Amino acid sequence: MLNNEIFINIIRFIVLVLTQVLLLNQIDFLGYINPYIYILFIIVFPFTGNKSLLIFLSFILGLTIDFFLDSGGIHAAACVFIAYIRPQVLKYSFGISYEYNTIKISNTDFIKQLIYVGSMVLLNHIVLFSLEIFNTNHLLLLLKSTLFSSIFSIIIILSAITIFSKKPR
Repeated sequence: MLNNEIFINIIRFIVLVLTQVLLLNQIDFLGYINPYIYILFIIVFPFTGNKSLLIFLSFILGLTIDFFLDSGGIHAAACVFIAYIRPQVLKYSFGISYEYNTIKISNTDFIKQLIYVGSMVLLNHIVLFSLEIFNTNHLLLLLKSTLFSSIFSIIIILSAITIFSKKPR
């Protein structure tokens, strides 16, 4: 990665953690809807970047969120899982374009963005809420939390990608 990309990723990491901890964790709509925007860091990490570095940074990201939420490592586990499975989701979402590193998420069509972001968020939330609830007797709560938090998170993440993407000239 170039020095400019490293600086942008450091700033993105800090801003997303602060936004999650100071703003979005205060939202708890109907008891089971809580948006998680911090996974945007994993979603938009450069596709040509080092995959081992991404997994390590995802662990640090999740651990930082766990530290502030006192959640015992569930965010770290969910972040490492989606960082590990990200190449398969990229291949599924973008196909041959990902194979040749010719994609940029902000330049792809909305359906491919929705498939990629939706898959990543849904996988993250399934792992996160499964570890949080960890009881098969509360399966309905697990499904409601996963579904509604995922929808809310997907809307916020896609909005952030649209707002902060560089428009081609």
